[in-house]
Amino acid sequence: MDYRSYWHATAAPFDGDCTDPVQGHFDVAIIGGGFTGLSAALTLARAGASVALLEADIVGAGGSGRNGGHLNNGLAHGYAEAKSTLGAERAKALYRAYDQSIEAIRTVIRDESIDCDFRDAGKLKLASKPSHVAGMKANFELVNREVDADTRWLGRRELTDEIRGGDFHGGMLFEKSAMMHMGRYVVGLAAAATRHGARIWQAAPVTGRVKSAKGWQLTTPKGTLTASRVIAATGAYSARVASAPLGHFRKRIIPVGSFIIATRPLSDGEIAATLPGNRTYVTSMNIGNYFRLSPDNRLIFGGRARFSASSDQKSDARSGEILKASLARMFPQLADVAIDYCWGGLVGMTRDRFPRAGIADGMIYGMGYSGHGAQYSTLLGQQLAMMALGHDMDGPLAGLDWPTIPAHSGKPWFLPLVGLWFGLRDRLS
Repeated sequence: MDYRSYWHATAAPFDGDCTDPVQGHFDVAIIGGGFTGLSAALTLARAGASVALLEADIVGAGGSGRNGGHLNNGLAHGYAEAKSTLGAERAKALYRAYDQSIEAIRTVIRDESIDCDFRDAGKLKLASKPSHVAGMKANFELVNREVDADTRWLGRRELTDEIRGGDFHGGMLFEKSAMMHMGRYVVGLAAAATRHGARIWQAAPVTGRVKSAKGWQLTTPKGTLTASRVIAATGAYSARVASAPLGHFRKRIIPVGSFIIATRPLSDGEIAATLPGNRTYVTSMNIGNYFRLSPDNRLIFGGRARFSASSDQKSDARSGEILKASLARMFPQLADVAIDYCWGGLVGMTRDRFPRAGIADGMIYGMGYSGHGAQYSTLLGQQLAMMALGHDMDGPLAGLDWPTIPAHSGKPWFLPLVGLWFGLRDRLS
């Protein structure tokens, strides 16, 4: 069993990081080397700004390299719920931003010649219980009528052309969704940013941030730099950074573990008997699963197997056993298939599961994707870069309030209770 992320294990490492000490003055410094920070760095470097990116580990070490490989349009919520919470216009704008995000990724891949197995696939959200069908179908009709005509409802019989297993009762197909190899994309983004002039330091966690005559001074174990503007793009991993530099976000973002396994490569016959539709898939349970085929035909199968804020080999292994059992129940024909990879990562959740962006505590920021970050982060990184260049914030997140979470200081002690609540809702639904 390999406990590395499949995306890390099957992508060439980024080798363009700076080897000299962290030093100098930059127009913009970026904290965090995931999709958001790298997209911002690439956009700024293309615009001629001097930019430094500081990553605590390797690029893509966090959620950008530890996800399920989906680029799904649509919202984490039901669209009706988003309208009720955000208002109709903002909900529509946020929904369309996810469409624009996938197009932004497509454009970056083309312009920078990034080889990352990008593919238009479509996402199928599957009704896990008969009682889920009516609500999902109502959401489909609303979405299809108001904001996304490229959606279809598939009845139970139609699902046999898409998936062979799970005893699902219907599904909503989002035609605009896609997939890619996340590790190759993140390394390609980093290489493109450095090619255009950005400087990237890996293994350079920010341990101090103070106001200076030149804007901000950022301290790392590798040295100190100054920058006129700072972009924070750390997401769920904000809680792992010393509290002083990113304390504002630790009180507003909840790190939640999400865990994934990948099988050995499947044969053509096994694929035909399991996922003939070859899309991205997600179930309708609160504690559900998401899955897809990898470029080399492994079944990548994930979910919140345990409500935990820990992701290390011990925690990942425990969750992997739960996922393996879930996979066997859903696809009995794969019950004895070997599991080659098992890994986990942290998802940055906000209290209402809507992402946030803006300016706070002297920094431009974008994070809180709540499990829908792989697609939105490239576009949001571009928007954060434009803010750093002096443009006003635009888009559906502008002016969206982000209050603190009561009794939360970065360590989510309440996650087991949340897991019990969602488990109860699933049993009663």
